[in-house]
Amino acid sequence: MSATDINEKGTTMHVFVTGASGWIGSATVDELLTAGHRVTGLARSDTSAAAVQAKGAEVLRGDLDDLEALRRGADAADGVVHLANKHDFAHPEVSDAAERAAVETLGEALVGSGRPLVVASGVARLAGDRAATEADPNPAVGPHSMRGGGENRALDFVDQGVRTVIARFAPTVHGSGDSGFVSLITEAARRHGAAAIIGEGSNGWAAVHRTDAARLVRLGLEGAPAGTRMHVTAEDAVPTRDIARAIGDALGVPVTTIEPADAVDHFGFVGPFYAMEMAATSTATRDLLGWQPTGPTLLEDIAAGAYTAARS
Repeated sequence: MSATDINEKGTTMHVFVTGASGWIGSATVDELLTAGHRVTGLARSDTSAAAVQAKGAEVLRGDLDDLEALRRGADAADGVVHLANKHDFAHPEVSDAAERAAVETLGEALVGSGRPLVVASGVARLAGDRAATEADPNPAVGPHSMRGGGENRALDFVDQGVRTVIARFAPTVHGSGDSGFVSLITEAARRHGAAAIIGEGSNGWAAVHRTDAARLVRLGLEGAPAGTRMHVTAEDAVPTRDIARAIGDALGVPVTTIEPADAVDHFGFVGPFYAMEMAATSTATRDLLGWQPTGPTLLEDIAAGAYTAARS
């Protein structure tokens, strides 16, 4: 059954979303509600709860460490979208442990039900110097690997009657209001008075607009087969030198070149990521789910001021 078939039949779901007030999660909640689904969002603070309620979704108070709340949310829902992550780059072992425990808790709650579990992952470190494809397995296995091996752990539940769907996001899910990697790279350009290219800047980053990402998450939830790896990537590989030049133009600052050894000093923790090859195709995903990105490209967003315009 395809996502289109589901929508045509008017079938709706009660969806439990972690990270519901976050950058991708808030857009996903909007997308799900617009499609007619009922949504309950996990919220760890009064501010997050108010934001989720303002959209017309229900709220379950808790966070990634509250495994009982995760279990209750999954038990009560027809499907789960797991987007939350601690993103503690200073203490990755904390983020990794929380991610693995959350995935295991959500998966165990859905065992034997055939219900969908969409789990966020990424395209980093999948294929070395070439563009990753959906067929590439994630090398992160076990609790002490990147993201606690959450992608592979979630796929373990396929054989236990869970319709696991992996959403591998581009390193930049861009748009006005984004505070992710491109925002940090832009702030480094402000701070130094120059937009830096690391080495030749020939490494490419996959990219996707936030609204396109949210739509694909919904399509995967509604109709992707168990075990699907979706690539949430609209552009396969935007050269990082082009990103730097676009930021320089938008800020009105020069573009400079730095050595890879200086990346952390210049950019902070994002430096090593900016030097990585993080290209990925989404051909199989588009063919499977009929997804066609329509949002602006990353360079168009930068040129339009998404990362440089004054924010209230």
